Amino acid sequence: MAGGSSLKNMVVAFLVPLPSILFYLSFVRAGGDTGASPLASWCAAHPLLLANVLFFLNVDVLFWLVGLLLSNHWLIDLYWTVIPVMLLHYYRGHPASVADAARSAVAVALTWAWSARLTHNYLRREGWELGKREDWRFNEMRAQYGNTWWWMSFFAVYLSQQVFLIGICLPMYAIHSSNQPWGVWDLVAAATCVAGILIAHFADTQLHRFVTRNEKLKRLGEPTVPTLEDGLWRYSRHPNYFGEQLWWWGLYLFAWNLGQRWMFLGPLVNSLCLGYVTVLVERRMLKQEHRDEAYKLYQKRTSVWIPWFRKAVPESKLKET
Repeated sequence: MAGGSSLKNMVVAFLVPLPSILFYLSFVRAGGDTGASPLASWCAAHPLLLANVLFFLNVDVLFWLVGLLLSNHWLIDLYWTVIPVMLLHYYRGHPASVADAARSAVAVALTWAWSARLTHNYLRREGWELGKREDWRFNEMRAQYGNTWWWMSFFAVYLSQQVFLIGICLPMYAIHSSNQPWGVWDLVAAATCVAGILIAHFADTQLHRFVTRNEKLKRLGEPTVPTLEDGLWRYSRHPNYFGEQLWWWGLYLFAWNLGQRWMFLGPLVNSLCLGYVTVLVERRMLKQEHRDEAYKLYQKRTSVWIPWFRKAVPESKLKET
């Protein structure tokens, strides 16, 4: 039964982005001929607006309708790892694209590496079953909004993602809007992106092993370990979030180098959102009786995001919290 559901979800995941892909391929195949039609002319002249229109119609509206039919908004979680790759190739293949070949090739390689890492982590976390469960934050909002959730989900789950994803992917547009030669700052940007991908990879892998080990202990009826405090998690309470933010800010450095410094708004909004998610995650941890005391002490000893040396806090101080 689970296998059949996963296969159905796989088919759904394959079909839902096709309207945008087919429309875009037909437009690109025409070479962006401005004389072909008023629509082709508009598409060729407004790459950013077209990206937003396609996102709104295909993701915000269609994904939302599919989510309502399935009573599960899992699709956006999966496509969070894929949409940046699609946007990158959209900007790269657009008839208005102008880019330095080296910078474009590096951006493609880095974005695919980021997407492969995050997609693998998502599928591994879900037990390699598509649509196995909905994001716990959506579940909480579903309970919070009750009968109004069906329409509130359009704004909370989908329209908000357009702001985040289009915003943080703006540097991909900047990269394909300038043929400025590769420079030192591009090297710094690339190195920052690689560091972010690696940190997030190792942090998520360590977390997966911790969760898997605890699940095994639970099945055996043995005590579980309340808090992960090994590896990168010894120096940061959320090293996976830190790595993810490092990736997006590294990508922004490409835009900064190309004179598009206003694009900092994308990673800034995303960082603020992740800051709020961090608060929600930690509140959730503290609600679990088997780990609340250990986690409070962990909070006292360990940096929130940026990896840093641990503070020497005696357990007796915990009572002061």
